[in-house]
Amino acid sequence: MSTKYKAPDIDKAYFITVTVVGWVDVFTRLSQKMVIVDSLKYCQAQKGLSIFAYCLMSNHLHILCRADGKDSLAEIMRDFKKFTSKKIIETIQNSTESRREWMLDYFKKSCEHLAREQKYKVWQDGYHAEEVYSNKWIKEKINYIHQNPVKEKIVSEAENYYFSSARNYADLENPLDVFVVFMG
Repeated sequence: MSTKYKAPDIDKAYFITVTVVGWVDVFTRLSQKMVIVDSLKYCQAQKGLSIFAYCLMSNHLHILCRADGKDSLAEIMRDFKKFTSKKIIETIQNSTESRREWMLDYFKKSCEHLAREQKYKVWQDGYHAEEVYSNKWIKEKINYIHQNPVKEKIVSEAENYYFSSARNYADLENPLDVFVVFMG
């Protein structure tokens, strides 16, 4: 397995992107967004995940983070994806989601080619991870993360997007605590 876009070093920070299979817009409902937020909170509290910036879009998650506990970032991401996959499917099954049948069918077909037995596949294999290597790069990635919903015309100002650490950086109410990096 390639390590080009993995997070092999336990003490380093990484910019990570995790994407839904087929870029399906799963995170359009509050219940689905809260699955991700609550899971990230759990990873912070129980697994030693330090988050510096994040943005949850409709079909992917950007996160600038580091593993500061006993688990490596690779282990945290593996567990995060496994747990959230199950919770996302459960939430779809138990909601009045208008695309329920279509999404469940798509996620079921997405794992037909897998060698291991699996009923649904929500996340693409692996994750895209880039190692943090300079202060300039950190600023660029935080800006990129925060500008995602602005580029998509969801909001006109980054801090107006609730599911982004741009709100933390603007000292506004937010759903998830992060370590704010001085951007001076």
